[in-house]
Amino acid sequence: MPESYEDPCLKIFSLNSNKPLAEKIAAVVGVELGKSSVQKFSDGEMTINIEESIRGDEVYVIQGTSYPVNDHLLELLIMIDALKRASAKTINIVMPYYGYARQDRTAKPREPITAKLVADLLEKAGATRVLTLDLHTVQLQGFFDIPVDNLFTMPLFAKHYQDCQLQGEDIVVVSPKNSGVARARVLSKYLDASLAIVDQTDREAEIRSGYVIGDVTGKTCILVDDIINTGETLGIAANVLLEAGAKEVYACASHGVFSANAAELLGAIPFKKICVTDSVDIPEAAKLPNLDIITCSELMGDALKRIHENTPMSPLFGYRA
Repeated sequence: MPESYEDPCLKIFSLNSNKPLAEKIAAVVGVELGKSSVQKFSDGEMTINIEESIRGDEVYVIQGTSYPVNDHLLELLIMIDALKRASAKTINIVMPYYGYARQDRTAKPREPITAKLVADLLEKAGATRVLTLDLHTVQLQGFFDIPVDNLFTMPLFAKHYQDCQLQGEDIVVVSPKNSGVARARVLSKYLDASLAIVDQTDREAEIRSGYVIGDVTGKTCILVDDIINTGETLGIAANVLLEAGAKEVYACASHGVFSANAAELLGAIPFKKICVTDSVDIPEAAKLPNLDIITCSELMGDALKRIHENTPMSPLFGYRA
């Protein structure tokens, strides 16, 4: 564990969404987590008690909005309000997983843009900065009028696959849908690999299928996405690749949400390995035998220190082999 971080004005608190990750981030920074508690009343209302003085401190709250999404979001908003009323100097939100990020536009008439609503709620509550990880689309930063630092997970996955000797001309990095090509292209450059796309039919089609754009015959494929939710998109893409002659299929995603029967669905498909970060506290039932979890705590902890020390963030947008 790093030595204690000698700055009495820095406080880190964790709520309930992902305490294991919060403990790792605090260890990277070299401080103990602050003392606070969340109480839930019989009617479902909740309250938060901050059990130490934070007057004049720069406070960092670690809380993603994974399942149960609305409970974790409300916890965060109440915590921000409590910190503001307790005279914290700054209230910095560390959101490893930003829920509602996929509702970023009106794809159909009369739809909400809930990603913008969440941004407004955080600002109105009193947040002064947001540090997050691999937003669904980078344009979400523009929904905020406060600073937002969006870290990328592709360097983490690149290092992981290089350590596994998965790079070079025998590797194809594959986007499982057209909208994820930019993310796949970044990983393919890191791995000196070629690029392919699985063009899938519309989500509302009765039977979803797809076809491959690119050559995957006899190749090892790495599917890359930002979120594993139900697992359906990755599952269909993996089957399409195998039918197209791929030798084996790996998959990685920044956020392992694993809702509904995702673990069961993905467990029935012959993935060689599935890799996610620990941005979401994955339930034991979803931890498949072929699941690798890499930590984002060092990346986020380093970013937190750089924000606090007013030093450049740019070194975090790559990695050292």
